[in-house]
Order: sequence, then structure tokens, then C-alpha cells
Amino acid sequence: MALIALAADKGSPGVTTAAVALSAVWPRRVLLAETDPAGGDLVYRSAAAHGGPLNPNTGMLSIAATARRGLVPDQLWDHVQPLSGGLEVLVGLGIAEQAAGLAGLWPTLGHAFSTLADSPNAPADVIADCGRISGDTPAVELFPHAALVLLISCTEPEAIARVRDRAAALATKLHGGARGAASLGTPLIGVVLVADPGDAPKIAGQVNDMLVHAQTGARVVGTIADDPTGADQLAGRKRGRLDKSLLIRSARKVAADIYQQYGAAWAHQAQMNGQPG
Repeated sequence: MALIALAADKGSPGVTTAAVALSAVWPRRVLLAETDPAGGDLVYRSAAAHGGPLNPNTGMLSIAATARRGLVPDQLWDHVQPLSGGLEVLVGLGIAEQAAGLAGLWPTLGHAFSTLADSPNAPADVIADCGRISGDTPAVELFPHAALVLLISCTEPEAIARVRDRAAALATKLHGGARGAASLGTPLIGVVLVADPGDAPKIAGQVNDMLVHAQTGARVVGTIADDPTGADQLAGRKRGRLDKSLLIRSARKVAADIYQQYGAAWAHQAQMNGQPG
């Protein structure tokens, strides 16, 4: 079990939709954490399990005071709210100015997220929505604690070029050394493309070849359907069979592929820590 951090570069929206979709179909218990320093979206567009609105003061904002006194992973659950449908969420900040209250605490949060698997009471994976990471966003301080960093990108040429450069920069920052050896580093860096389903396999192959040729240390791990209707259903703006949407079907495949490729290693690590995988 692990921390999986999702982020995007400038001009590549869709991180929150991808994070919610992957969390909704994740094969184990998962905590979705809105860790975007610019502020979260779910409090504005999602209902709580009781049918009313989410409490914006319970989540990243409330955890800041706790974390300054030290943070045991189990304490994360004290700040979690369930969405309608059951997904457990650590609600993000309301506005970017509130991020000042988390100054210096990002490594503490990263350690708590990554070791939630060691909880004797309620172990879980954590999927962290880190938003856009262009510039010096402090959310990148979570990345050294992650097992996997997923860069979300659309497929326009400029977006693909940006994700290539961002992946290379992250590999150098997180792994050091030659870029060609970066694929051996931890955290692993993956790219998830938001693409038209008909073109997805071809584009994924082309982008993966580019990432390998550029020695970024990153690889394409899957594609999520560019499905505006499914995204609206996921956000509660439209009715329909969400489980049948292209968005959720593609997210389910990405989640399954990630666990097939990396889950055994994560389970082994959990066992080494004395916890069930």
C-alpha cells in the first residue's frame, strides 16, 4: 500500500477528475487527499454522505494545527469526510492564501500519507491531488514520500512537450544522477494521458517512446478517456450510469494496470513493515 501523488503541468487540467475517478475504482481502501496549495474543488462540487455540503474547515485546514504538534498517521482519519457514495476525502484548502498555514508541514504530511499503510486500525492507500506543479509549489515536498508520481496530461503537442520536460526535471530533482538511470529511482514517475478512446493506444505508444528517447525516467502507465459527460456525472452535475461511463471504465483499467505492475512490490513492502498487504 502506498502514497500515489497526481499532478499536472501548466495547461493540463483534469487532475482532480483523474484523482476522484481513480479513487472511486481503487482496488483497496483509499483516502483521497486534496493537497493542491491553490485550493480544493470538492467542497464546491460534491455532497457529503449525509446529503449536505462538505465542511470546508475539516480537512487540510484543520490538519495544519494537528501536524504542528506531530502527526500520527491514524490522526488523518479525524479530518476525513465521506462523500455521497462513500469515498473518504481529506478536503482541500479553500483559497491559496491558506497554504501559508501549512508552511514547513508538507514533509510531515507526506510521511503520514505514506505510512498510513502501517496503521494497525485502518490502513489505506492515499491518492493525493497535488494540482498543477509549475513553479515552486510546496506540494512537490510530498513527492519523495510517494511510491508513484503520476503526471496527468492532455494530448495537445504543447502539453506533451511540457510533460516530457516536467518528468525529466522531476526525475533529476527526486532521483539525481543521470536521467537515463532515473527509471530505477523511487518514487516512480508515470504519465497518464487524457485522450480520446479511439486514439488512446496509438498516442500512448508515441508518447511513451518520446519519454524513453528523452531519457526522462518516466513511462506512460495508462490513458483516461476524455469524457466530459462522465466528468460531469462524477462531479454530480449530470445524472446517468457513472459506472458505465468511458471515464470510469478507463480509470478502472488504469488502476488495475498500476496494481498489476506495482502492487506486488507495495504489498511486499507492507509485509516488511509488519502489516498485511
